[in-house]
Amino acid sequence: MADDVARAVAALDDYPVTYETTPMGTTIEAVDVGNLFDAVEAAHRAVPGDRVSTFLKIDDKRGSEGPASEKVDRVEAALGRPARSEET
Repeated sequence: MADDVARAVAALDDYPVTYETTPMGTTIEAVDVGNLFDAVEAAHRAVPGDRVSTFLKIDDKRGSEGPASEKVDRVEAALGRPARSEET
């Protein structure tokens, strides 16, 4: 699936969004929800095949302008360490 994911992620570069790909998905952020929808549609269409699944969860936090990475920063501050295990 790496090639398909790479195609979808590459399609995001044409839109005014920021993104981070993780092992379980890609978080996409946009100031304008219209740009978000356009970027998601482009990523979806970038994947060839007769069946493509895209899962979309929207967190529209209108009272804050900070990036999603701040959520991780706060968890790491509470933990006092990175929010990941050491590689073994």
